[in-house]
Amino acid sequence: MNTREWALLAFTILGQTAAGLMIALIIVRAYLTPKVGGDLTNRLTNRPLFLVVPLMALALLASLFHLGSPLHIARAVPNLGSSWVSREVVIAVTFIVFAALYTYLQWRKVGGEGLRNAIGWITALIALAYIYAMGMVYMIATQPAWNTIATPVTFIVGSLLIGSLGMAAALVMGHAGLKKTETPIVNNILQMLAISAIVLLGIEFVVLPLYLAYLATQGGAALQSLNMMIGSYGFVFLLRLLVLFVGAGVLAAYLYHNASVADKEQTLTTLAYSAFALALIGEAMGRFIFYATHYRIGL
Repeated sequence: MNTREWALLAFTILGQTAAGLMIALIIVRAYLTPKVGGDLTNRLTNRPLFLVVPLMALALLASLFHLGSPLHIARAVPNLGSSWVSREVVIAVTFIVFAALYTYLQWRKVGGEGLRNAIGWITALIALAYIYAMGMVYMIATQPAWNTIATPVTFIVGSLLIGSLGMAAALVMGHAGLKKTETPIVNNILQMLAISAIVLLGIEFVVLPLYLAYLATQGGAALQSLNMMIGSYGFVFLLRLLVLFVGAGVLAAYLYHNASVADKEQTLTTLAYSAFALALIGEAMGRFIFYATHYRIGL
């Protein structure tokens, strides 16, 4: 891959992590607040919230290595109605603005709880729109291996997978300060996040063979991409599947089991961190293959 594609890999993975974490965070907050109150919810969820804006800022910085100049971001606005690239740029900027606003409101406790929750849900919806736009950018007729429904689906599923396990890793960081009556509630959320990760992994493992089978029937450039995936990059392809399976499958299953057992805080911490790290690595490897094996037709 060339430098511009490495920049795109960094931009998409960092952006997906920020967006997925934001979505998972808002859902967890909605579940936690009625059960444990706002104070504990804030203590458990503010730490990952403070990561969203820096991650998104790094993503936008990486995008500049692809765009070449910050002026190109401003030039995207006039094409908003016709270009998914323009929509992606505008939604990305909107997302970081709303994420920064929500983070500030939560940090300084500005406004009522209802207002902050409303801003949070709006930010999560913008995050989802951002992931969708990111995937739609690659629906290009001259790139047959990208121009399939599998592209936006895997972008969305991958983001939610990283977000779910990232949120689990953030929650275990607050275990030390929990009361005995609070620990079961948090562990229940860890179980929910673990199940979400396993389900999302299952979706990826269903979409992938269907995608490969589709490429095999298209011939030409699509078949060229398929041959590179299972040929030149076959080892990376299989290693990526193994890493994802262990992280979002095996370790997530162990996370679910251990969350129901008392006094397993250290084990839960190790499992959550490891599952998140492997899922993130697996998605990054998948994005590497995505860019490395594309094959353009025409001009």
